[in-house]
Amino acid sequence: MNQRARIAMSDDDVTAFLEAAHKLQLATINGDGTPHLVTMFYGLSEGRIAFWTYAKSQKARNLARDPRLTCLVETGDAYDELRGVLVYGKAGRLDDRDRVMDVGMMVARRTTPGVPDELLRPYVEKTGLKRVAYVVERTKVVSWDHRRLA
Repeated sequence: MNQRARIAMSDDDVTAFLEAAHKLQLATINGDGTPHLVTMFYGLSEGRIAFWTYAKSQKARNLARDPRLTCLVETGDAYDELRGVLVYGKAGRLDDRDRVMDVGMMVARRTTPGVPDELLRPYVEKTGLKRVAYVVERTKVVSWDHRRLA
């Protein structure tokens, strides 16, 4: 078995890793072809990465023009601690206000654990007025867990 195969995570490990994390690096493509890279909080919708953003943001403009994106979730400091999941895919935009609010609540719950929905909802409803949401349809997943090298 080669080293790449040794460090790849199983589908269940990828799911658990994505469920445990809260933020990712999101890359979209600017109009001039350069990457636009930002950190985003995210949730999971039926196992798929979901996030929301202001409708006029650079990433939303980029995704309207070209829905391809890359998401990186990683952790670890030392080489033998590195773990990560790289998701290539296409962003499916959600415009339905109820679905946008669902994604907003999903993100808010993950970033503020233990805060009751009745306290989160007013914030989500207010900021959600200017937001759109996306669900990532995966085209390829690459993963690594260097702890398996020991």
